[in-house]
Parts: sequence; structure tokens; C-alpha cells
Amino acid sequence: MIVPNILPLALGLIIFSFLLTSILVVPFIDLLYKIRLTRRVEGGKEKKALFDQLHDKKAGTPIGGGVLLIVVVSVLFALVFPVTSYLGVFVEAAYGLWWELFVIFFTFIGFGLLGLLDDVIKTFGKPRKGALGAVFGLTKQQKFGLQLVLSLMIAYILYRYLGIHILHIPLFDVVLDLGVFYIPFAAMVIVFFTNAFNFTDGLDGLASGLLLIYLFSFIVIAAGSLDTPLFVFLSLWVGAIIAFLYFNVWPARVWLGDAGALSFGAMIAVVGLLTGNIASMFVIGGAFVIEAISSVIQILGWKILKRPIFPIAPIHHSFLAIGWEESKIVMRAWLMGLILAIFGLWLAFI
Repeated sequence: MIVPNILPLALGLIIFSFLLTSILVVPFIDLLYKIRLTRRVEGGKEKKALFDQLHDKKAGTPIGGGVLLIVVVSVLFALVFPVTSYLGVFVEAAYGLWWELFVIFFTFIGFGLLGLLDDVIKTFGKPRKGALGAVFGLTKQQKFGLQLVLSLMIAYILYRYLGIHILHIPLFDVVLDLGVFYIPFAAMVIVFFTNAFNFTDGLDGLASGLLLIYLFSFIVIAAGSLDTPLFVFLSLWVGAIIAFLYFNVWPARVWLGDAGALSFGAMIAVVGLLTGNIASMFVIGGAFVIEAISSVIQILGWKILKRPIFPIAPIHHSFLAIGWEESKIVMRAWLMGLILAIFGLWLAFI
């Protein structure tokens, strides 16, 4: 890749993706209303969980925004990437080109389909009886099991066909060869970030804004590693997210839904695995990590102490429960994401 051509290409792809998504997003929101793919009121009528008390007012908001982004980015990549070399950019992949493309889009689309299945069942399926009223969607066991199967498949391809099995620890300059154990390691990383992103996607604009910061950071990393397909994919994804975020900030007109949340969570893990910047992935995505850890702590509190540690988990809901304004929580999370991104980029290039 010719370095002077990187910035113009990235900016052009971001603008192109942004404009197309901006044109499509309003008609798509109207379509979601028409087919009634919207959030339902959950919980019981008499006894509601704190989560439902905080969020039932958002019932009726469309939840399929992630589907549009997955389709737009995938189609644009298919149209743009074949002509990249004609734009004066030398196409170079960090691994075998076709296997890298397969991993990217198998993750992006495969987890998106899993999330869409959950969204459809949540919206149109029959409720199940839960501890605090009606619950909807796939069971936790079903969702985790399917995530694990997809993650193991992706991890195997990363190890077997892309030849990734090294773990680098910056600062200490330690390199670990995990060998075949890279497969369970990578699978757990993908499952972790899939659920971490899904946990974070609970306030208007929270997950999407943090994702935007994450993607900008890894565009820089992908460009530095001369990985053209990943660089092009991330640039198109950034443009689409910017257009979506305009309608996702408070008060949101559309949400990602599980289709977007599961797809994007898995994809940010795969991006980190492909670039080999595992430490930077956990730092730049630190807000997602904190959200997931807060949920784990809450579960352990119930299991061990028989009481909650936080008013409600993940942590952003606790801030909401104690009276913080939703927009304040989101903006402060974005600021945290920015400083973590700066630190993560420093780690990636030392």
C-alpha cells in the first residue's frame, strides 16, 4: 500500500459509505415500523424488574438498524474492493486474501443472522415466564451455544488457514506461541466481546459511539500493518456508523438490535485478532470490557453473597438508576473511550 494514498482512500470510503447510509436509513426505519420490528414491553404487569422500569418507555422503537449497516457495508465492500487497485493503492493482505475475506464476512454476517433470529423471536415470538414476568427471545443457553459454535469455527480458520497462533504482550515484549490452544483462546475472546458489546448497547448512542472510536483506532492500526482488505472494510463501516449514530443518539429513532450488537461485538474481536493487537483491543475496547465485568460481578454477587453488588448491571444502568441523565452517561463513556483509544494506539506502536 502506498502510504500517501492511505488517507485520501480512507476519507473517500468513509464519505461514500456515510452518504449512502444516510440516504437509506430513514426509509429503512419506516420499513421497520411497517413490519413492526420494534421493542416490546417486557416484564410483568404487576412486578417489574428495575431494567424494565427504566426502559419500558422506549417500547415501540425499531430494533433492526444493525441489519441495514451489515447489508450496506457488505455490498459496498463487494463493489469497492475489486477496484481498489485502480485507485492507486497496492492491495496487500496480511494473510491469504480470500481466507481473510471469508473470516471477516463470515463473522459479520453469521453473527448478524444469529442476532436477527433473536430479534425476530423477541418481537413476534411467544413470551416465556421469567422470575419477574414475561421474557422474550432465545434462551441464554441457546444464544451462548450458537455463539460458541460460530466462534470456534472462526477461531479454527484463524489458526488453520491464516496461521495465527502467536500472542504478543507489549511493554514486556513477550511473545507466546499458543499453538493449537489458540483456537479456544480466540473463541473465548470472540464470545466475550460479542456479549460485552451486547451488554453495552443499552443506552441511546452508547455502544455505537464507542464503536466509532474503536473503528477509527483500528483503521490506523490496519493501515500501519498494510492490511488493505481490513482497512477498506473498517473505513466503510465507520461511514455507515456515523450516519446511523445521527438517528441512534438520545432520543433514539432506531437501535442496532441483536443483529447489530452480536455482529459488531464479534467483529471487533476478530479485528483485534487479525491485527495481532490483543492488548490494544482490550484497552481500546475497555468500555466494553468494563460493562461485561460489571455484569459478571453482579452475577457473582447473587451467587456468592446472595445479594446484588450494583443497583443493576451492567454498570451504565446503575448510573441511570441513581439519577444520572442518559445523555450524560453516554457522553462520559465516549470521553473514556477516547482516552482509552489513545492509550491503546500507543501500545500498538511502541
